[in-house]
Order: sequence, then structure tokens, then C-alpha cells
Amino acid sequence: MALLEVKNLKVYYFTRKGTAKAVDGVNFSIDKNETLGLIGESGCGKTTTALSLMRFVTPPGRIVKGKIVFDGRDIISMSNEEIRLLRGKEISIVFQAAQNALNPVMTIEKQISEGILEHESITEDEALERAKNQLNLVGIGDERSKSYPHELSGGMKQRVMIAMATVCNPKLLILDEPVTGLDVIVQRQILSLINDLRAKLHLTIVIIAHDLSVIAETCDKIAVMYAGKIVEQASAVSLYKNPMHPYSQALIKAYPSIKGEKKKLKSIPGAPPRLVNPPPGCKFHPRCSYAADICRKKEPIIREKEGHLVACHLN
Repeated sequence: MALLEVKNLKVYYFTRKGTAKAVDGVNFSIDKNETLGLIGESGCGKTTTALSLMRFVTPPGRIVKGKIVFDGRDIISMSNEEIRLLRGKEISIVFQAAQNALNPVMTIEKQISEGILEHESITEDEALERAKNQLNLVGIGDERSKSYPHELSGGMKQRVMIAMATVCNPKLLILDEPVTGLDVIVQRQILSLINDLRAKLHLTIVIIAHDLSVIAETCDKIAVMYAGKIVEQASAVSLYKNPMHPYSQALIKAYPSIKGEKKKLKSIPGAPPRLVNPPPGCKFHPRCSYAADICRKKEPIIREKEGHLVACHLN
């Protein structure tokens, strides 16, 4: 049984220049203890999708249609009090550029303990002790529990944010660009930490990233987003070995391979469309070298082929 099911989710931003369809009919599901990777260029709707899962979308944005069923409950229809109790306890998120999200005038143990006190009936001393144990779990060490954020490196701050997000043992963890701005050595450490926590805490995870290597390192299956839509879904191994959508193929060709054949990288021509006034038909057709007349006129529906779900007239 799926822990999370997203059905025909539509999230629009209503601006003076028009309606931007940031998420436009997205469908996916995640089973328990599974990790899903969302990849795509900036502005394709990845972060808006993540915010929707916790109902963090605020005006001028609005969830206009769809269902988000988490553990048998529809998040969209929940009351404000119900969703408040859910956040941090059953679903947690580590935001993009989380290094800057810490309170500069509070010790890290105090910031971690706040989430525990919000959701559990324990004393402050017990919460602080839990916070120290959590710091040990993420590899910082409880001797740094009384440190302030400015005393920590970028990688340590990211570990603190992950500690805060997992301290109440949530069922679902959302990571938005978890290694952005970190050097490659620290990136590797953070990815290893994510995999370790997934095994120890039995986490179900959604990871948002631009970096294909991050997704390959951590995810069981991948959803490729473009212009507010998911254009391909498949297992991580299958998608890397046999991408079917032209956009998925272009993303992989634009990324260097350490072990594969050495060849010139190919950039994707053009730029993602404006979501206020996207092109007709397939949204990728202005940049696609395989585009046919039907691609310019009719929007493709997503279909199953060889274990992939792909939205392309040519597949």
C-alpha cells in the first residue's frame, strides 16, 4: 500500500500578468520505505510540489485541484489544526538553502528540542537530551549541542536541519536540494547520512535535486518534471539506462559520466517556457529535436511503456 498518493495535483499562482500553472496535473505515489527523486530544471514545479505535500502553498499560489492522500488521509481537506499536528510529526521537510534557516540567537539543541516539545508531552530536560542524541545520530556529536549556528560549517548546519526534521521520527521526509552550496566531499557525507537515516529510521523520502548524481545515489525511482508536469517516471536504474522521453535523454546527455565513455556534453537548447503562457501541445516541443506536427498541436497523455510512464507522442 502506498504511503503517499498524489492525484491530478494542480497548483496555480494568480498574478497580475496571468495565471502561472506551476504544477499542472501531477500524479505519483510512494510506497513505505521508498525514495522518490524529483528532477528537472529550475522553475519546473519541483519545489511547489513539495510545498503542496505539507500545504505550505500561500497566496498568490493556491491548490486548485487534486488529492494528496497521506497514510489514508487527504491532506488538502484537513483543517488548519490537523495539518499543524501533521507537520514535523508525520511529515517533515528540509528546505532549500536550509543552512540559512536556523535561528542565529538560539543554540542548536534548543532549536531541535522545540519540535519535540510541540508534538510530545515530555519535559524540557528530556527534550534537550533527545536533541543531543539526535545530534549524535547525524554525526555532529552532542558536545556541539550548545553551539550557535554561526559556529558551524555549512555541512554541519545541514546536518542540524536534518536532525530537526527527523527528531520526531516522521513517516515521510522531504529534502529540497539537500546538498546545494556544499563542496563535493561534504555532499558525499550528507548523501551517506541520508541513506543511513533511511535504513535506521525506516524513512520514506522525497528528494528534489538538479544533480543527477544525487538522485542516482539515493533514490529507488525517479520522476522527471518539465513545465509543471511529470513527463517520465521509472525506476532509477531503468531511467538512467533507457530514458524514453526526449527531455530525460537530454538531461542525461548534459551530465558527465565518470565511468562511461568520454564524450562532449550536449546542452539543451533554448530555455524552459513561461508558465503564464506556455506553448501549445507538448511543452517541450520548442526545444525537442524530435518534435513532429502533432507535438505542436496536441498535449501528450502519460502512458506505460516497458515499465516507464512517459508522456510523449513518439513513445
